[in-house]
Amino acid sequence: MKRLVEKSMLGQAWVLPDCTDFDAQTDFANDLVKKILAGRGIVNPNDVEKFLHPTIREYMPNPSRLRDMDAGARIIADAICKNEKIAVYGDYDVDGITSTAIFVKFLRGLGLDVLWHVPTRDGEGYGLNIAAIDELLNDGARVLITVDCGISCIKEVEYAKSHGMIVIVTDHHSPDVVLPAADAVINPKRADDESNLNYLAGVGVAFLTLVAVNRELRKCLSGERCELHSKINLMDYTDLVALGTICDTMPLVGLNRAFVTTGLKVLDARHNLGLRVLMDVAGVKQASVYVAGFVLGPRLNAAGRLDSARPALELLLTDNPLVARALAEKLDQMNRDRIDIQNAIMLGATEQAEICCKDGKCSLFVCGDNWHGGVMGIIAGRLKDRYNRPSCVATKIDGVINGSGRSVANVDLGRIIHEALSLGIVSEGGGHAAAAGFSLAADKENEFREFLEKSVMQQLGSTQIVPEVIVDAELDASGATMGLVSKLAVMAPFGQGNPEPELVLNGAVLNYATTMGNGAHLRGVVRTSMGTNVTFVGFNLVGTPVGDFLLDDANTNTTISMLGRLKDNEYNGRHTAQFMLEDIAVR
Repeated sequence: MKRLVEKSMLGQAWVLPDCTDFDAQTDFANDLVKKILAGRGIVNPNDVEKFLHPTIREYMPNPSRLRDMDAGARIIADAICKNEKIAVYGDYDVDGITSTAIFVKFLRGLGLDVLWHVPTRDGEGYGLNIAAIDELLNDGARVLITVDCGISCIKEVEYAKSHGMIVIVTDHHSPDVVLPAADAVINPKRADDESNLNYLAGVGVAFLTLVAVNRELRKCLSGERCELHSKINLMDYTDLVALGTICDTMPLVGLNRAFVTTGLKVLDARHNLGLRVLMDVAGVKQASVYVAGFVLGPRLNAAGRLDSARPALELLLTDNPLVARALAEKLDQMNRDRIDIQNAIMLGATEQAEICCKDGKCSLFVCGDNWHGGVMGIIAGRLKDRYNRPSCVATKIDGVINGSGRSVANVDLGRIIHEALSLGIVSEGGGHAAAAGFSLAADKENEFREFLEKSVMQQLGSTQIVPEVIVDAELDASGATMGLVSKLAVMAPFGQGNPEPELVLNGAVLNYATTMGNGAHLRGVVRTSMGTNVTFVGFNLVGTPVGDFLLDDANTNTTISMLGRLKDNEYNGRHTAQFMLEDIAVR
C-alpha cells in the first residue's frame, strides 16, 4: 500500500493499493479502468472480461455445489408433483420478502395454493416461532420452506418436525455449531459447505434453490402442471433477486454482480406490477443500484420496521392495479413516518455515542427506553459511518433489550454476537460480519457493553481503528472530464464490494466555495493546470475542517488535493462532470 496522504483535513490516511501484478500486464498499462480493477485484485484478462460484462449464464454455478441442495430440491419437487400443501416462511426485511416472493410466485405459477408467512418485528421477532408454525399446520401445511431465516431455529424446526412437517431451511446467515434437524439445510455458510457462495443474499440462495427445483421438475411433471411449468421463466424473478441482494448490502461480486446487472434490466422493463407502481409513486424513471437501495428498498422495508411486512410482500405478489396503487401509497407514507421516527431517535443516540468516543471506546453501544425497534439498524449504520466504530443501537422495553449492530472492516460483529449467545450474555442473536441483531435481559446491559468492547479490542489486536480511505486512482485534476465519467461507468453496477472508484485529484486550485441547500452542503469550483474548471459538491461538510477551509476567502487560490467520486451532472439536458467531494489535503 502506498500512502498518498498521511493525514487529510478530516484526519484520514489516503492509501493507494500496490499494483505489482498489474504492472506485469503490459497490455493494460494505459488503461485506467483495468488498473483500478487490478488494485481490487482482478488482474487476469478473463476475469476482467467477466467482471466488465457479467451474465448469469457465465457466473451461474451448478446448484448441486451447495450442501443439501439436491436433497432439498428433490423433496420440494416431489411435494409439488403430489400437490402437497407448501408454506414459505420468510423474514420482514427486503431480502426476506423478495425471497418469499420468488418462491410464492414460482409455486403459484405451477397452480399450487401456497401458504406464506412473514413475522412481525416487534410481536414475533426474527425467525421461526411456534405460534406461526401452529397456524400453518392448522391451515394444512405439510411442507415448510424457510427463506432468509431458519438456520438458528433449532427448537422451532424440531417442533415442526415433531408435528409431521417436512422442513427445508434455506438461509445465508451464519449458523451455530449445531444445525437445525431439518430434512435439508441449504446455507453456503455451513462449515461443511464447499460451494464458495457465502457472499449470496438469502434471495440468492432461494433463487439457486428454485433453479435446482426447476431441474428436478422436468423429470416428474406431466399434464396441465407441465404446461404451466413450461411458461415459467426464472429470469423474470431477477428484479426481485437484485433488489434483495442490494438492500441486504451483499458484495456485488461474482454471481451477485450478474444477478444485479440482469435484475436491473428486468426492473427497468417493469414486469412486476407492484414494483412498477412503487417506482411511479416514488417518481423513479430508471432503475439503478441507488434506486433499489435508497428509494425502493426503504419503502419496502418501512412496513416491516414500523408494523408488519405483509403490505410489502402483498405488493410484490399482487396482479391487481388498484390494490398495487393503494399498497404503494401506504408504503410511501410509512417510509415518511419512519424517517420522522428515525431522526428523533438519532439525536439521543448521537449524544450517547459522543460520550463513548470521549471515553476512548473502540465500540459504540447506545440504548434508549422505548425507542422504535424498526430503525435500530439504520441508526447503527449511521453511527458506524460517522464514528468509524462498530456500533450497536438498542431499545429497552419491559425489561428486555433488542438491538441491531453494524460493523467496520476487520471486526466480525456476527462472531461477537454468537460468542455472547454461547456465554448466555444475550438470549437471542445472529448475523454476519457486517451486521447483526440481538436480544438480552435489561440487567445484562452493562455486561454486554463490556463484552462488546473487549471483543472488538481483541479482534483489532494492537492496531487501533484509524480512519483510512482506499484510493482507486490518483490523477491530475484536469483529467476530471465527462470522458472519464463514461470510461469508469463500465465498472457498474456499483455497490457493496464494488464501490464507485475513489479518486484523488491533484493540482486543484480553489476558485471559490459557497453553501447550498439547507446550509449544510458545499458547492464550488477549482481550476486545473490546463486552465479548465471542475465543479464540486460536498454534502454535510459545512462545519467540518474541510468546510471551514474552503469557505475561508483567505484560502482562495490555494492548491489542494481532493478526494471523492466523479459523477455525471445533468442539468437542462446538458451533461458535465461533477466531483463529489469527501475530503481535501493541502500538500
